[in-house]
Amino acid sequence: MELWVAVVLIAAALVIGAAAAGLIVYKIAFNKGVEHRKKDAEAQIESAEKEAERIVTEAKEKAETAKKSRLVEAKDEIYKLRGQAEKEIQKMKSETERELKERRAEVSRSERRLQQKEENLDKKNDKIEKLEESLNAKNKKAEEKLAEAEKIKTSQLEILERISGFTTEQAKEHLLQMLDTELDHEKALRINAYEQKLKDECDDRARNQIAVAISRLAAETVSEMTVSVVSLPNDEMKGRIIGREGRNIRTLEQLTGVDLIIDDTPEAITLSSHDKVRREIARIALERLIQDGRIHPTRIEETVERARKEVEQKIKHEGERALLATNISNMNPELVKLVGRLYYRTSYSQNVLDHSIEVAHLAGMMADELGVDAAMARRAGLLHDVGKALSEEIEGSHVQIGVDVCRKYKENPEIIHAIEAHHGDVEARTVIACLVKAADAISAARPAARSENFENYIKRLQKLEEICSAYQGVEKTYAIQAGREVRVMIKPESMNDDKMVVLAREIAKKIESEMEYPGQIKVNLIRESRAVEYAK
Repeated sequence: MELWVAVVLIAAALVIGAAAAGLIVYKIAFNKGVEHRKKDAEAQIESAEKEAERIVTEAKEKAETAKKSRLVEAKDEIYKLRGQAEKEIQKMKSETERELKERRAEVSRSERRLQQKEENLDKKNDKIEKLEESLNAKNKKAEEKLAEAEKIKTSQLEILERISGFTTEQAKEHLLQMLDTELDHEKALRINAYEQKLKDECDDRARNQIAVAISRLAAETVSEMTVSVVSLPNDEMKGRIIGREGRNIRTLEQLTGVDLIIDDTPEAITLSSHDKVRREIARIALERLIQDGRIHPTRIEETVERARKEVEQKIKHEGERALLATNISNMNPELVKLVGRLYYRTSYSQNVLDHSIEVAHLAGMMADELGVDAAMARRAGLLHDVGKALSEEIEGSHVQIGVDVCRKYKENPEIIHAIEAHHGDVEARTVIACLVKAADAISAARPAARSENFENYIKRLQKLEEICSAYQGVEKTYAIQAGREVRVMIKPESMNDDKMVVLAREIAKKIESEMEYPGQIKVNLIRESRAVEYAK
């Protein structure tokens, strides 16, 4: 490498020297003329060649010297590397020998451990063989004892069969029969207990749901009468209403089917009819006639016809109001009109349409509590008394009429069944039918919902007290809370507390069998003992 560097330096020196010589020659020729410059250039070239030879010679010497020095250094480096390599090799040999020694030691240790394990296994095998021999011996003894026990068992069974007169199969059959009998009795007890528990839970849940439904219902009490009163501006209007020879009042009564009672009551006329639709038509027509002042048969006919159309519109409006109040849709328009006609029907002075709306709300609320279809329950509750709208035009009970009407307008069979079962004419087979029946009873029996004839009311109270007073040991009887509770005072010396429970049950059963009443009657027996003394 150093040689090549020296050669390159020599070549570079030659090139530089030639360039310098050329430059000098050029300068001399340019300054002194061609000839003079040529001589000078030759002299300079010669001197330059000598200088170049000298430089080359020096360069060769330096290159040779450098080569020798580099050779010496290379030899030294090779020697050093050789020594280091030998040291490394020696070190590796020592480490390899050490690792071999360690591996030999580990192998020897492993061999010793394996030898010990083999020895231990041999010992364990010897023990296992000894145990097997002892177990075999024990098994032989156990088999002998089992065989002996089997013989004893067989002999004992033969003795037992002779004593009992039963074979083994017969004894098993007898024991199984006894076990079946005991299990049947136990199952019956458990079933009865479960049924009683279920009945109690159902009763409690039903009471709670009915109580919630009643508490959520806010219904007004409307008392309907069989007469309507029309006010007059003066008593002279009575004569105009009667007309010449009574033709006006006869025309009005014939067209409306209502009796007009004109008595001594000042400035008032009473309209009497059991049909509230007729009374309403007559009332509206009479008020219009009084307001108009023109009262004659032709005018009466026109006014009555307009009043009839107005009442029909009112009926349709009431039917739509009932559907809106109960959130019911998609009902046949003719059926809606029949529902509206219930507004002019009463039952024990309770408005039938309001009663039907109450039943719809109660049935829907109880259906929500039970998780059944509340919309269908409300629809069945609203339609349950729809037969009362036609009870005069068609023969039959309002239940059968309602069933026929709903079947005609293609109502749901479940709703038709609820209408048919709400008075117990048929057995209720669905939850909705039971809910409608319960809601109907609640709406009819709630306080102030219905009124009765005073005489019948008094007779019912007297009958209630007579039934309770007929039993031995009863001192006094009081019917209270409009006949919804009867308090029976018991002679304390005639019976004890246990007999009072039986007597209360008997009185309740007799009331149920002999009397008809809305709702329920509470039988309350009271037995009181007092001891009085005076300190003097």
